[in-house]
Formats: sequence, C-alpha cells, structure tokens
Amino acid sequence: MSDAVEGGARRRGRDETEEERADRMWQELIQEVRVAQMGVQILFGFLLTVVFTEKYDDLTSTDQTIYLVTVVLGACATGALIGPVSLHRIVSGRRVKPQAVRLASRLTLLGLALLLATTTASLLLILRVATHDGFVPYLVAGVVGWYLLCWLVLPLWTRYRHTSE
Repeated sequence: MSDAVEGGARRRGRDETEEERADRMWQELIQEVRVAQMGVQILFGFLLTVVFTEKYDDLTSTDQTIYLVTVVLGACATGALIGPVSLHRIVSGRRVKPQAVRLASRLTLLGLALLLATTTASLLLILRVATHDGFVPYLVAGVVGWYLLCWLVLPLWTRYRHTSE
C-alpha cells in the first residue's frame, strides 16, 4: 500500500482493524511456519532412523550423547513449530485471534531457535563421525555464525534500519 499524506506528514502502514490485522498476520505466520515445519520434519525423520543403523553401535559414548540430545532438540522443535496449528484449531471461533497470533509467533520463534540447536548438533555429530578432526568445532561455529547472520542479524538490522517509530 502506498504512503498516505495526512496533514503534511507521511503515514506508513495499513488502514486495518485489529481483527483484519490479526487475520493478515495469521496468514503470514502460517506461510512462514510451513517452510520451517518442512525442514524440521525432514531433519527429524532422518535423525530417527540413525539409531537403527549398524553404524550407531560404533559411535563413541560422546557421539551417542550428541545424537540423543539432537533427537530431543528435533522433537522439541517439531512440537513448537506444529504448535501454532494446534493453537489455531483449538481457539478458532473464540474471538481471540490477536492473542493467538502473538502466542503462535512466540512458539514459532522458539521453534526456530530449537531448529538452530538441532541443526547445529546434527552438523556437529555428522562432522565428528565423518572426519574425527579437531577443526570440526570451528567449522560448526562458522556455520552457526552464518545461521545467526541470516536468521537474526539481518532481520534485526532490517527492522532497525527500515522501521519508523
């Protein structure tokens, strides 16, 4: 929507009611959650199969611990990212959409943080098993830095740089 001019001042944003805004924000949130859900569900599905492979018994106790932590993180990420769907279904028609959108947004952010932890632990485990080399923690730290840049720093910078009071 283009800027509106009121009393010589430029106004940005939409002219919508609280309910219209909640409806729009809900649709945007669900589209975002779909992307994250697919990623976490694929990763979690692959993680669940590892324990049934012959290679699992050959893992060190440290690697088995990393695996177990990774599976639990993946399960928690899956729960948080599917949570908004359940929330919507349970409160639908109860006239609490603005509150539901806020809670679903928090669940989604929590799910993304858990997805970051799951992906980090998965990468650590895979690289430890694949290379047995001392540079693995540094490589994982570099990837986590990249994720934080893409998922947190750039969005916060954009928010700061392009959001008016």
